[in-house]
Amino acid sequence: MNGGLLDIGKDFISLFFPNYCYGCNRSLVRGEDTLCTICLIDLPKTNYHLAIDNPIKSRLTGRLPIEHALAYLKFRKSGIVQQLLHELKYKNHPEIGVKLGSTYGKELAQAGFQNEFDVIIPIPLHPTRLRKRGYNQSAKFAEGLSHSLGIPWAESISIRKTTTSTQTKKSKQERWENVEGAFGIQSAEMIVGQRILLVDDVVTTGATLEACGQHLINNQCRSLSIACIAEAQ
Repeated sequence: MNGGLLDIGKDFISLFFPNYCYGCNRSLVRGEDTLCTICLIDLPKTNYHLAIDNPIKSRLTGRLPIEHALAYLKFRKSGIVQQLLHELKYKNHPEIGVKLGSTYGKELAQAGFQNEFDVIIPIPLHPTRLRKRGYNQSAKFAEGLSHSLGIPWAESISIRKTTTSTQTKKSKQERWENVEGAFGIQSAEMIVGQRILLVDDVVTTGATLEACGQHLINNQCRSLSIACIAEAQ
C-alpha cells in the first residue's frame, strides 16, 4: 500500500515537474532516468568489448602494453554523443556520466569483464578545473562502471600536476606535447600488482591515456586496460 502511494506521489510530481531525456528532450516515463529507452537503444555503440583487436588497441599498440581497450560509443560531430558529452562537461549534468557508465558496465558484465579488473581509475582533472566544474566527468563514468561491475573505483590515485589546454583541434604532435609531464601518482602502494582499468571521456589519438597510463605501469601495476565513453571517429 505504501509503495503504491509512493508511486502515485511520484507520478503526481512528475506531472508538474517532468524529467526530460537529455538525448531527445522528451518527457521520461516511470522506470526511465537521464535517457529514454529509445535513445538508449539508438546510441551508436562500438561493441569493441566483443573484439580483442579493435581500432583503439591498434592505435596504442607499441606505445602502451594494453590488456583491453574499450569505448562505449562512437563520437560523431553534431550527433547525440557529442550532445550528451557537452551536457556532461559544461552544463552541470554529472548524472549523464553515471548513467552511461552504469549502462556500459552492464554490457561489460554480461561479457564477463567483472572479473578482469581490480580497480577503476579515472583520468584526473587539475584541481583548478575540478573546482570550477565541480566534478570530474571521467570520475562520474567510473562511478557508473563501478556500480554495474562491482569493482571499486578510486579518484585519488592518479593526479594532474599541471593544467593543460583542451585537446580539441590540436594536431597529433601537439596533443603529445600538451600532456607531457601532466600526470603523477600518489598512493602508489594501491597500484602495485593491481589490474587497472583507466577511464576517460573521449579518446582520439590516445595521448592523454598514454601519458597517464605510463605512470601506472611505471608504478608496477599488474596490467593496464582502458575504457572511454566515446571514440572520436
